[in-house]
Amino acid sequence: EVQLMESGGGAVQDGGSLRLSCTASETTFDRFSMNWYRQAPGTRCELVARISGGGDVDYGESVKGRFTISQDSAKNTAFLQMNNLKPEDTAVYYCAALDARVRLLSTPSCPDDNGYWGRGTQVTVSS
Repeated sequence: EVQLMESGGGAVQDGGSLRLSCTASETTFDRFSMNWYRQAPGTRCELVARISGGGDVDYGESVKGRFTISQDSAKNTAFLQMNNLKPEDTAVYYCAALDARVRLLSTPSCPDDNGYWGRGTQVTVSS
């Protein structure tokens, strides 16, 4: 079973930056897409960014132009660079490895039954 571990969350002020990392226990990039989701209290779990094994990327509308997803396949690690953070970005952020054929835009709750998920890391942005 693939295990994922997120790191890099924390508290920043409006306009600040954070870089999240997600390290997998084994090679995933040839079988899965790597995804970042987030969930704030009272909201659905929503897709933030997705990167395929081939490097194709996709972003949620609210983060386009501010967040960048990348991966280092040699280190089994995916990253989410978050710039110009806003208070509405406050949420628990989850890394997920999903079958390459699956594109999950949102789900009622993180983690979902699809694929493999980390435990999440808190990101708090204050105004």
